[in-house]
Amino acid sequence: MKSADEVDSTTSSREVKEGTWVTFGGQISDEVAERLMTIAYESGVNLFDTAEVYAAGKAEVILGSIIKKKGWRRSSLVITTKLYWGGKAETERGLSRKHIIEGLKGSLQRLQLEYVDVVFANRPDSNTPMEEIVRAMTHVINQGMAMYWGTSRWSAMEIMEAYSVARQFNMIPPVCEQAEYHLFQREKVEVQLPELYHKIGVGAMTWSPLACGIISGKYGNGVPESSRASLKCYQWLKERIVSEEGRKQQNKLKDLSPIAERLGCTLPQLAVGPPKDDITRGKRD
Repeated sequence: MKSADEVDSTTSSREVKEGTWVTFGGQISDEVAERLMTIAYESGVNLFDTAEVYAAGKAEVILGSIIKKKGWRRSSLVITTKLYWGGKAETERGLSRKHIIEGLKGSLQRLQLEYVDVVFANRPDSNTPMEEIVRAMTHVINQGMAMYWGTSRWSAMEIMEAYSVARQFNMIPPVCEQAEYHLFQREKVEVQLPELYHKIGVGAMTWSPLACGIISGKYGNGVPESSRASLKCYQWLKERIVSEEGRKQQNKLKDLSPIAERLGCTLPQLAVGPPKDDITRGKRD
């Protein structure tokens, strides 16, 4: 993820953020989560991302508890959360005005915070008029519950519609799209979003740089028992890995391994980006 300009010039954050999907409240203990956050924060990472759906809200609880325990200044942090799946009831899902307001209130209670820096609409919602979504997001910002709002997994057309509605009715437009971005998923971030940034100023925050762990190399010989793809609720990921396309991806990763070795880095490091010093020294030749 790039910094500052891609969220807003007044919300300064580093190029790296820490997410909480699957890990917090799931694969790792609360103690490990605290150690990871501490290492990240002391290393200069100040953006922590979560969502109401992660571990059914437990990820937000853990994140908020750690922030409170460590006593970090709220002004030094950029906290983002996402809304869409809040519960089993129909009224606890989607991007209706009711769920955006109630969902964000619930997130703030779990996080033990007065506000989040960015609240994301975690999916487009075809059942809710765009004007209602933009009005609700504008409302929670005006109420001080969030500084900005953004989108996640929205198409360029949907983002442009939200921007147009906001401008038409003097409301607040989205500032950022949270998009999947890795070696096997590049077009949206590299082709579509730059055009939106230059036209309307919408930036990008990327997620899953290792394609849910696929690029780590751990799935080269199947699905390990302790991996994310082995979890019951991630059958879709296992199917993706063992599919024909998944096997093609593994072959591509094998071709990239010698390049990583030549650069003196791991495959995940190569996927995220080779060290800048190595590039300036010409080690990519």
